Amino acid sequence: MNLRELSKLFYQLKLVNQELTTKFEKATGLSLTRYELMLILNEKGPCSQTVLQNELKIDSAAVTRHLKVLEEKKYVTRERNKENNREVFVAITPTASQALAKCESEYASANLCTQLPLNAAEQKTLLELLTKLSQ
Repeated sequence: MNLRELSKLFYQLKLVNQELTTKFEKATGLSLTRYELMLILNEKGPCSQTVLQNELKIDSAAVTRHLKVLEEKKYVTRERNKENNREVFVAITPTASQALAKCESEYASANLCTQLPLNAAEQKTLLELLTKLSQ
């Protein structure tokens, strides 16, 4: 693959990312990063901001900004570690759990997945390829 073809590939990835992220946010009412953050907390339980930063692969300032928005919506709580004051633990709230459940049920009823021009096998392959690229 020459540089021009590589550039086209990267640009297409960028366009698809923008379009699908916008669709996701309209469907769920949440940014993709905030949704993922809440899913991590829902699956793992309370954890430190550092764990969230590593899971999401974003910097600490970005995690803090996302958590501030989620805290204002009463979706998360933050509490300093009493043994290490520099460490902050984050927990998901029942309000957020309800919002996630609502997103899931609306997703299923709206068939958002079928809006992708890929069948289930293609979606799985794409996920595997993108995961490989990000490592």
